[in-house]
Amino acid sequence: MAGPPFLTDDPVPVELHHWEAYIFSTYDHSPGGTDTAGPAFELNLGAAPELQVHLVVPWAWNDPAGATYRSGLGDVEMGFKLRVLDESRSRPQIGIFPMAELPTGSGSQGLGNGRLWFRLPVWIQKSWGSWTTFGGGGWVINQAPGQRDHAFAGWLLQHDLSSKLTLGAEVFREGADTVGGRSSTFADVGGYLNFNPGFSLLFSAGHAFAGERHTIAYLGLYWTWG
Repeated sequence: MAGPPFLTDDPVPVELHHWEAYIFSTYDHSPGGTDTAGPAFELNLGAAPELQVHLVVPWAWNDPAGATYRSGLGDVEMGFKLRVLDESRSRPQIGIFPMAELPTGSGSQGLGNGRLWFRLPVWIQKSWGSWTTFGGGGWVINQAPGQRDHAFAGWLLQHDLSSKLTLGAEVFREGADTVGGRSSTFADVGGYLNFNPGFSLLFSAGHAFAGERHTIAYLGLYWTWG
């Protein structure tokens, strides 16, 4: 997952000296089996003006079709989000969000990739009143056995229905990430239920309508302070 609770992310970093924390779970079911994460923990810090540092530590579950069920520590994710252009009335904001996936999960048990790999995206966002749209794409570098480099791209539109509820929908496409695999194009919907300015429930669900068949979902709790 990229920008919780969606696959597509935005270029907006956490404000300077502010924190974000998530406790969440993800679900991905395909003909080859089911991969889930949870509990998983995400922590973001506004470390400098326009700069966010990022960490995700997941507990992974792998249930391959016709094979043994496994669980254990998944791959730890580290990265930083840097906004390189601020939004104005006539232009969008732009940011980069490179991430490294550390091989802390067991590749042989399907709990991790087996080698260090990278995601290198560029994200763009523009807002009009209660409407926001953002998207972009990038490249994955993954040289683990059976894996392959590939591109990804997505776009999302969301609307603040009130101060308590935001809903959005996205389309996301990812190239074939395994040797012999196929690309997938996803559509999903989700949003944020804000209990107060510092605490929210995040949710999304969707499926692939082209390429490899997947059903995906995200559910998490979010806190911010600082």
